[in-house]
Amino acid sequence: MIDDFARFEHEGWQRVADKYDSVWSPLTRQFIPSLLAEASVSAAMLTLDVACGPGYVSAAAKQLGALPTGIDFSGKMIAIAKRIFPEIQFTQGDAQDLPFEDGRFDRVLMNFGLLHVSHPEKACAEACRVLKPGGNFGFTVWAGPEQNPGAKIVNDAIEAYANLNVGLPEGPPKYLYGEREECRQVVKRAGFDGTSLSYETRTVEWHLPDAGYLFEAERKAGVRTAGLLARQSLETLEAIRVALEKGIKQYARGNEFVLPMAANVVVVSKR
Repeated sequence: MIDDFARFEHEGWQRVADKYDSVWSPLTRQFIPSLLAEASVSAAMLTLDVACGPGYVSAAAKQLGALPTGIDFSGKMIAIAKRIFPEIQFTQGDAQDLPFEDGRFDRVLMNFGLLHVSHPEKACAEACRVLKPGGNFGFTVWAGPEQNPGAKIVNDAIEAYANLNVGLPEGPPKYLYGEREECRQVVKRAGFDGTSLSYETRTVEWHLPDAGYLFEAERKAGVRTAGLLARQSLETLEAIRVALEKGIKQYARGNEFVLPMAANVVVVSKR
């Protein structure tokens, strides 16, 4: 039975699928080369792209000669992926209950998807189940504010001004698996070889056209933070907007703003 957080996430992604692709994909796509390289994706590998969104991980894997399949719980995301990459197989489904037999894939990849499932450890266990022995599971999660300047701007503004008691369904921590050893224990419980863990922090540059872009991106093109912002008073929203713009302005470069964003790229092997 679908829980409140899963319903909240599904309804959110159905609503913002097109906006996400134009607003957030230019950022999240920058981590794909590191994800594929760390996971050692290569030609002829059966590769599952979980929480595939618009399909960019699948497309990058295909460029390496791999044989990708993408899956996402949002039908609108799947429709976008099929439109952009009609030569790749995409299907609608749940990361926590994958519709594939045991030991089918050489690689399973998940680019920022674990934050959007109710039970991330269950998704990790499912990735392990559908992997062949010796196969790799690679995923990305946002690094915490202390390593991630862009996230710190948002985090500081939310902590300073937002009312957090607004009845949102409880989901995974915002900076999930932010410590190497915590992550190692999680993947061990999911069935992976904890000694194989690779855990690297990567930083990219997100180019923003104006100082107000981040606030509008969070408010109109995301799900979790957007849900929080939608439940704030107008006065609180304005305070958050001003704080975000002030933080962004320190990253001015010419006619744009170049914001450093960091993520942890994690890869682990199945015994």
